[in-house]
Amino acid sequence: METVRKQFAANLRQYRDRAGLSQEALADLCDLHRTEISLLERCKRSPRLETIVVLSRGLELNSPSDLLEGIS
Repeated sequence: METVRKQFAANLRQYRDRAGLSQEALADLCDLHRTEISLLERCKRSPRLETIVVLSRGLELNSPSDLLEGIS
């Protein structure tokens, strides 16, 4: 389970950095608290399905599955 969280965290940070967004800016776009983004990126929390969808929209990804790349 830890490797799943690590890969999700890496994907989230990569896409957030690519979009040029701070954790706070992404949280604002997604109507989430900045702490939520921090916890996800530090592998301290696993995301709910709804959160993955909201994050993918905020990051303007093609699909929520983009955040799950490399997870099997």
